[in-house]
Amino acid sequence: MSSSLPPSKGTPARPASQAGRAVLFPEATDAQWADWRWHQRNAVRNLAQLEKVIPLTPDERAGVQETSSLFRVGISPYYLSLIDRDHPLCPIRMQSIPVRAEARVRPGELEDPLGEDKTRPEEAIVHKYPDRVLFLALDTCSVYCRHCTRRRITKGGEAELSKEQMRRGIEYIRQHPEVRDVLISGGDPFLLTEERLEELLAPLYDIPHVEMVRIGTRVPVCLPMRVTDSLARLLRRYAPVYVVTHFNHPKEVTPEAREACERLVDHGVPVENQAVLMRRLNSDARIIQELSHALLRIRVRPYYLHQMDVAQGCEHLRTPLAKGVEILQQLRGHTSGLAVPHLAVDLPGGGGKVTLQPDYVVERGTHDTVFRNYKGERYVYPEPEELDCSCPYDAVWRERRWG
Repeated sequence: MSSSLPPSKGTPARPASQAGRAVLFPEATDAQWADWRWHQRNAVRNLAQLEKVIPLTPDERAGVQETSSLFRVGISPYYLSLIDRDHPLCPIRMQSIPVRAEARVRPGELEDPLGEDKTRPEEAIVHKYPDRVLFLALDTCSVYCRHCTRRRITKGGEAELSKEQMRRGIEYIRQHPEVRDVLISGGDPFLLTEERLEELLAPLYDIPHVEMVRIGTRVPVCLPMRVTDSLARLLRRYAPVYVVTHFNHPKEVTPEAREACERLVDHGVPVENQAVLMRRLNSDARIIQELSHALLRIRVRPYYLHQMDVAQGCEHLRTPLAKGVEILQQLRGHTSGLAVPHLAVDLPGGGGKVTLQPDYVVERGTHDTVFRNYKGERYVYPEPEELDCSCPYDAVWRERRWG
């Protein structure tokens, strides 16, 4: 790799969806296009609808047919407008239109790849880590991603939580004082009405031991018109609320997406990104760097780069573990640390997340450690003579703070 990657290109000034909208939805008015509910009502959800707007390949046509009983198809008009109709390997297209390989379950793939169901004490709650829980609010998305790790839920059948299920989930958190962090996911929580979302956020805010709430959503990517001033104000009212979104390719960082993310940040709602590494879609350091730079320009922090989970039907998109490490090695030193996400692997079956990174240690000794830097040059770091790492003042601090 050269000493520096090519610079990222800026976001185009005109709406990215404009050309696609003119071709695919010429009768949509500006008011309709700006209405997220219109996009939900007019999403493409079956083969007949899809064939009217996209010239499908034989592989895609067979994919839609053979996966119809396994996992939903659903693409918002906005996200559909970004598809390259002439190229089947368009990253938007690969994420939203199934191919035949998705209908096959390969060795090692799991229906519940993260082992969530065995740590699901309530319909709404997954409690896998000591101090945090996952709150599953609904099974609906604006776009059903072909790499979805939770397709056993988003394939349909669970739907929006009833008020009783929501109440039981909140009560579970209230009865577990070790829980300080709640991640609301699903499905996509931003498809809830603001009233329903507030019915969840308000009681969580009132639980003393809940210190923060995160909301996992792909709405800024796939349905950015949903992020209204009213929604942003609601989230700010119950701060600290963090939005965790899911851009996977720089083509998704459109002016519309920029407006959605910056609206959240301008209202005091931090936004971070968790991308998924996918073979032939973004499995290249140049693409990941361009994505990271594009995100940082709209004040979204590139947080995780996920090795794809072993969900059923996703084998054709998974990369070797070594590829992610290689990408980080190509990024490190060639761009700022803020643009280098953590490479995370969620261990199959419920082992939790671990992170991988290139190994820069060449040799460890008693008195020093030899490293290589991003250029491959060797450097010696001397170990200190004093090794006592205890913190004597901590007892005083704890006594004054909690005593």
